[in-house]
Amino acid sequence: MDFHTLYRCLCVFGLSMQIIWGLDEVTLLNPPEEPLPDHLLEILYCCDEPATVQLDCIVSFETGITSTLLLKQWSCVPGNPKIMTLELILPDWLVYQADGIISDSQWVLSCILLATVRYSGFERPVAAQDVATLQPKPFLSRPVKQHQLCVTWSTQMLQLTQQFSKKHCPLEQETVHLLSTMYASTGESFGITKTLDPYGNEVLEYSRVKAISFPWCMFSIWMFVTRRCQDNLCGVFYHIDPHNNYITPTLLIKKSGQLHVQMDGKSGESSALVSPFKVPLSEWCQISVMLQGRMVTVSMVCVDKEQRSLHSIEHMMRHNVKLDDTEGYFVIGGGKFIRGVEGYFGPLVYYRNRISSHSMPEVVIPDVIRNVNLTGWLQTCQEFHLEMNIKISGYSFKAKQETESEICFDAFHEWMKKDRLPSKSQCELWEVTVPHRRQAAKLAKLLAFKHGERRARLLAVGRALYSLSLHKLSRASSTGVVSRILPLLLQAGCLANNRALHMSSVLYSAGLGVKEQPNKAWLLALLAAQKDDRLALLHLGHLHHQGLQGLPTDPDLAYAYYANIAKQTTLDRHNPTPEQTFVEAVYLNNDEVLNLQTSEHHHIFQWLKLQARRGAAEAEQAVARMLYWGQQGVTPDIQKAARHYERGAVQWEEPVSMYDYGIVLLQGHGVEKDIPKALTFLKKAMDKNFVPAINALAWYYEHFEQDYEQAVQLWEKADLLECPEAAFNLGVMYSQGLYPGKAADQFMAYQYYLKSAERGHIRGAIHLASIWTTGIPGRVNRHPSDAVLWVKWAAEHNGYLGSVLRKALDSYLKSDMFSSLLYYMMAAESGYSPAQFNVAYLCDHHMLGFLDPAFASNCMWRYYNLTIQSQNPDTYALIRMGDLLYEGQGDGRFSSAEMYTLAAVRNEPQGWYNLGLLAEEGYKLPLSVLIKLGLSELYLADNSLLLSTLYKRCRDSEDTDSYLPCSLALFNVYLQSFQKDYSAAIKFSTAVAVVAAPTIFLIILGVFRRPVPSPN
Repeated sequence: MDFHTLYRCLCVFGLSMQIIWGLDEVTLLNPPEEPLPDHLLEILYCCDEPATVQLDCIVSFETGITSTLLLKQWSCVPGNPKIMTLELILPDWLVYQADGIISDSQWVLSCILLATVRYSGFERPVAAQDVATLQPKPFLSRPVKQHQLCVTWSTQMLQLTQQFSKKHCPLEQETVHLLSTMYASTGESFGITKTLDPYGNEVLEYSRVKAISFPWCMFSIWMFVTRRCQDNLCGVFYHIDPHNNYITPTLLIKKSGQLHVQMDGKSGESSALVSPFKVPLSEWCQISVMLQGRMVTVSMVCVDKEQRSLHSIEHMMRHNVKLDDTEGYFVIGGGKFIRGVEGYFGPLVYYRNRISSHSMPEVVIPDVIRNVNLTGWLQTCQEFHLEMNIKISGYSFKAKQETESEICFDAFHEWMKKDRLPSKSQCELWEVTVPHRRQAAKLAKLLAFKHGERRARLLAVGRALYSLSLHKLSRASSTGVVSRILPLLLQAGCLANNRALHMSSVLYSAGLGVKEQPNKAWLLALLAAQKDDRLALLHLGHLHHQGLQGLPTDPDLAYAYYANIAKQTTLDRHNPTPEQTFVEAVYLNNDEVLNLQTSEHHHIFQWLKLQARRGAAEAEQAVARMLYWGQQGVTPDIQKAARHYERGAVQWEEPVSMYDYGIVLLQGHGVEKDIPKALTFLKKAMDKNFVPAINALAWYYEHFEQDYEQAVQLWEKADLLECPEAAFNLGVMYSQGLYPGKAADQFMAYQYYLKSAERGHIRGAIHLASIWTTGIPGRVNRHPSDAVLWVKWAAEHNGYLGSVLRKALDSYLKSDMFSSLLYYMMAAESGYSPAQFNVAYLCDHHMLGFLDPAFASNCMWRYYNLTIQSQNPDTYALIRMGDLLYEGQGDGRFSSAEMYTLAAVRNEPQGWYNLGLLAEEGYKLPLSVLIKLGLSELYLADNSLLLSTLYKRCRDSEDTDSYLPCSLALFNVYLQSFQKDYSAAIKFSTAVAVVAAPTIFLIILGVFRRPVPSPN
């Protein structure tokens, strides 16, 4: 007898005894362990009086909702025990996967089968019951139902489009990678801003909300500190609420290197703990903070070569910890209220509703950190620093003893000199140098003998190596020279020359003369950016904005880099130096602009100076502007510019010059600061209705007089005249609560910043982007992608970028093509579109005979492609990219047609002409192309009609140079059309003429031979 039969017998015996005693009972004989389809369930029951047996299914969900489903109901007649066998029909959403027909369900926590014997009209209606628990299956473990009925078309479409069966595992959704790469932190008020959204999954969102007052989560961050915090506290990773308060979690680092961990509670109270251990310098450390209700655990694992050190502390908070991770925003590094750590941040992982199962000793350095090998570079540089310091000290000591720097004396010099014994020179051990460092040793020796140990520092050797590298590169006749000069640049970078680091990064990134090494290029860019190099910051911002070289696209990370240089741009423009030059977008295919480039001794500049002396106000302004900003190839000279401003203001009383002269007097640029005199000229310029002068006077009243009413009155007036600076200043007044009679209003400030930015104001764009990064709760949503575009635009006005562009253009005008290519590459790798175009243009034309053909081809593809991805690409780049796609493999004609179309819609005649050529070759232009061109009605028309339309558009463009070739092409279309339409008639006429010609000829000949009668 098997167990099941024995069990049934025992149940029947038990029920029989209950009947004798008059008891009611019900038993589930074979309940399933989990919800199954088509299960035959047996229920043993009996009753003392006529009753009802009922089978229910009770389902509880993660959201806290409980649902009772009636499955079966039948009558019970008093008598012997009976067994009811029925098919257990559970809801499809409980048994099967959702597929479009079966609806999706919430996450099921438990499922219970309840069998009851019920009486009606009694105080206790349930006389007996039995319960069986079913373990619900996860969604993806359930079977897929094979539907017997035909599925409607609409349901099939839903199945195809919504993909009901593809669910994401809740565990994956709970792990958030806030930073998946590396970030170079300068230790300033710039960092990465992140926000989290509520879960889309109702179950996870219910768990998250439920855990706000009792968090059970963990976050870990990798960090490499290069210098101790210079303030009391520096930012690592922290949470800011909508009221600008620090909330859970807040992780900061103290001056001493200890960690400061702060949590807040539900009632607004906050408490903090300070770790007994310190974060070491120059080591990668993973710091983890684990929250388990009120228990906070802070752990740190540091890796130094093969050694690991582990530190940990647990702390019980005196209040309940509150964590709502969708409130406010998170910051990695520096921010509006605190400076960041100086060093590097690695991956940051946040486990929202759970704690990682990995133990701290098992921590493995992430691949992104391992591949960059920052520690390897720093260790090599440390050894190089030690060697150079020894040489500088040794040569400086020798310089004090010797008068001639070229002789190396041995230890027995005095004895040899006395006895005149011949001997070979023997150098000190510290003078021995490996071959690839001999140039650095020579420069160290030269500086030591020339300036002594005090001025012969590592920085000076680095500058000398960089200058030597530039000199050698300027004389290069082939790209092969680069591989020999690159070690000098790397050594200069090792000695803290950031420009050398950036140039080396560009060479590795572009593969100019060396093998492309993206990881090495990224490392060098990180090193330079961490030291606040402007072009390196631009370069990294560009990489993360576009997701280039295998790096992740991250607008928040790109913003952190761009915001840094954008801020520096505003400071640089207020403190001009000879190293800065106004950024000018000069395209090498624009001969008209190239012809306007000049210099102090060029005839154009001399002619402008002559016109200025004769009283031409516009010429005076142009000369002063060129000298002040270094425009059009003129070397910046603020003192000379101020003299031209003064002459235009005093002699010619021109309002623009009066304003400019007033500004330089107000700020003391190029002249001695003289505020009363500045006010005199600014008021004169305002009286002549020069709008910027109104703004400048308002700034004076606000800055010097603190007369906010007068300042706001003038700014409001200037704003009505669309002055960008006025709108920005009004935004500042609203933001800081300085607007008379009004409280601080960040939304009003935002509206003025937006207005200012749209008018082209750099600081307005920066403030607008800052708001779009965090948003204004309830008023302005986050727009990280738009914020990046604004700070990128502001950053690309930096004068140091302008200086590189000017060097590139000057080299081009002097026919130094290699230097021009190198400098344009430095700007191009920073994401500046005109420079990207110029690199492609140089590689495209045969001015660079020293370039390898494979490199030149790749260079064209790469930089034309980057150019067309900018917001306003040059149409020439679109045409050339179309040509390259046409010459390439695959469906090149479709892609090239797309490029030509983009050029044509911008009224570029070459785009219309090339589309016509494609159509003449027999390629049928796609409907999508014709729609963009506004010619969709010609999709089914005759090809000649399409060609004539395309060439007409080409002919009728504003470019006079295109009139003749487009007209000839159009004439050829007409000629071919005429030949096609009248070819039969022409052939018939020709045949008739050929047949009739002899007869006609004989007739005419006979007529001429007929004798003419003579008169009598």
